[in-house]
Amino acid sequence: MAYLGDQSAAHTLMRDMNLTEQTVERRRQIVGIDAEDLKRIASLRELVASRVNEYTAAFFDCLAGLEEARPLLSNKSLVERARRLKSEHLTAMVQGDYGTAYVAQRLELGLLYSRAGLELRVFLGAFHHLLRTIGSDVIHQSGNGLEGFKNFVSLEKVAFFDIGIIVDVIVFERQRVIRQQQDAIRELSTPVLQLRDRLLLLPIIGVIDTHRARLITESLLTAIRNNRAKVVVMDITGVATIDSRVANHLIQTVLAARLMGASVIVTGLSADVAQSLVALGIDLTKLNTVGDLQGGIEEAEQQLGYRVVRSEATPGAQPSRQ
Repeated sequence: MAYLGDQSAAHTLMRDMNLTEQTVERRRQIVGIDAEDLKRIASLRELVASRVNEYTAAFFDCLAGLEEARPLLSNKSLVERARRLKSEHLTAMVQGDYGTAYVAQRLELGLLYSRAGLELRVFLGAFHHLLRTIGSDVIHQSGNGLEGFKNFVSLEKVAFFDIGIIVDVIVFERQRVIRQQQDAIRELSTPVLQLRDRLLLLPIIGVIDTHRARLITESLLTAIRNNRAKVVVMDITGVATIDSRVANHLIQTVLAARLMGASVIVTGLSADVAQSLVALGIDLTKLNTVGDLQGGIEEAEQQLGYRVVRSEATPGAQPSRQ
């Protein structure tokens, strides 16, 4: 699912990341926000409110000096929205309410960073610069170095609470994209092609592990049902090795196809793979094998009742199948 970066998307992401009242409370406990911290943070509201625009500028000025932040800063609509959300973020930081509504705001900002391709190290560098700017003002305002330091430490706990959320969003979104890419690659690596009515071709190339073997089975059975196939040619010319577990899984795939009314012809079995299967003691009597893909297709067409007719109209014309 692609998140749009708006409030509804943030709430959807909150559900996907299992950010409930309980888990949010646990995050607050982990960073150690307590009642004393809330009192100290409340004393900083006026300062932050009066300088929120300057603090927002400090964050983006730091980004502006980093080449890695160009994907975000070069998009005018994104950077304007990011500035607005950052100002809202800074204002909310000193309000003392860090529940699910506060988290949803942080998720929205994290989604924007993710969509813009902002790297974690770049975000963390700019956020550190922002905290240093705020910390300097907090300590200077207090007039008491120790008291100012304690106030800043309380605010820093909220900052780490926020960092944890935004980092988790960026990582979660990156993993989501990786999962989508992996699914796309798997789908492309196990295509089921319809050669003609009731005849399917399943070319398999590359390494087959248990997970991919399961995907092959699912794809094939779905294609058999959707195309009402009667014969499948499974070509494994591009498979260098097959272990016993995968071989047994492929045999189970053949049997499952038979239960759905389709026979499977296996082609392209290399000498190495054949010797390996024999050495492993795999029962090959359940497999209908043909040496190469062309032979397998011809065998499949015969099973379906097609006959080869050579056209005499054009010299050198290829046989047509009827």
